[in-house]
Amino acid sequence: MFTRVTRRFFSPRLFLSSSLLILLNGCSTVSPPPPGINKAICWDTLAGWQQDTLSEALPALRQQCPRLSKSQPEWKTICSAIDTLPLTTDDEMRDFFEAHFIPHNIIGTAGKNQGLITGYYEPTLNGSMQPNPRYNYPLYQPPKDMLTVKLGSRFPELKDQRVRGRIEGNTVIPYYSRQEIDNSDSPLKGQEILWVDDADAAFFLHIQGSGRIQLADGSMIGVGYADQNGHPYVAIGKKLIEQGELTREEVSLDTIRQWLSSHPAEADILKNQNPSYVFFNVRKDLEFGPRGSLNVPLTPERSAAVDRKIIPLGTPLWITTTLPGSNETYQRLVFAQDTGGAINGPVRADMFFGRGERAEKLAGEMKQTGSIYALLPKTNQAITAICK
Repeated sequence: MFTRVTRRFFSPRLFLSSSLLILLNGCSTVSPPPPGINKAICWDTLAGWQQDTLSEALPALRQQCPRLSKSQPEWKTICSAIDTLPLTTDDEMRDFFEAHFIPHNIIGTAGKNQGLITGYYEPTLNGSMQPNPRYNYPLYQPPKDMLTVKLGSRFPELKDQRVRGRIEGNTVIPYYSRQEIDNSDSPLKGQEILWVDDADAAFFLHIQGSGRIQLADGSMIGVGYADQNGHPYVAIGKKLIEQGELTREEVSLDTIRQWLSSHPAEADILKNQNPSYVFFNVRKDLEFGPRGSLNVPLTPERSAAVDRKIIPLGTPLWITTTLPGSNETYQRLVFAQDTGGAINGPVRADMFFGRGERAEKLAGEMKQTGSIYALLPKTNQAITAICK
């Protein structure tokens, strides 16, 4: 009896069935990888990599080298190579990246590698250095009474948070909201840098972060992001969806503008639901694009805003998505050179499209699904050997 039981226990069929059951149970409990930059992959699995005109990305790469090479040894080596190698053709750029970087998956929640890709641009507004009946909507410089509260050393979870405040009596309280600033008795009077002729255009300039102001004499000056009041960014397009005014498919820069224009009595109420407020400085280097959070000029369709808590600024990214109104795949090498109040999460990017009508249209309508890969400097020789 003992022998028979033993034979049954070690029956190949029973053993295989038990093993299969264990494997299946194991698969059902495997957790998805954590959100963020994930495992390395080989270059030949990166779809579209052979088709991009990579030589167009060289200016964006050169722009960030002086900053990254000072603080990161691996980037010092990379940037030194840029100065010594011929990188005038797409193939030369492709060889350069494959020699110095390895692509990595970026994973979102629940193990998904798909996320939201949006866009922004550099608008042009009409303005004046002095207020008058036409030009009476101010752009402010960073307020002198606004405090930057740094709590990261004591509360690590607040390291990357915008904590701004002001002193009232002996207490530090939150800084003024949009509603408190944008009124006839503004607490920031006297701290204007110029005035524009369109309240809605000024509001959208806050969202874009930078722009150009054409003065009455035809001259042009630039304004760029200098600081923010510390309040969270709230998308008014989302509010219009919640109110049943627009559907998710209808929301775009143009439809929001139309709604504001056709509802003047309610426009300020809607805009004030976004308490975030941006302060500007004057830009003089108009021959280049506006500067992003990395403090380098942004390059149209080669710079993107990301969540810097997940993707380090300066990281080269491979983005696969589509453009609004098109089913054709849009795949680009871009660089993480900016951030934004609405850009949160791992598979999330905001493409900078530059300026002009095409840039405005793309930025206003861009809300596409896409995937992002981080191209990290080579440090893992094992994956390098496998991919050869």
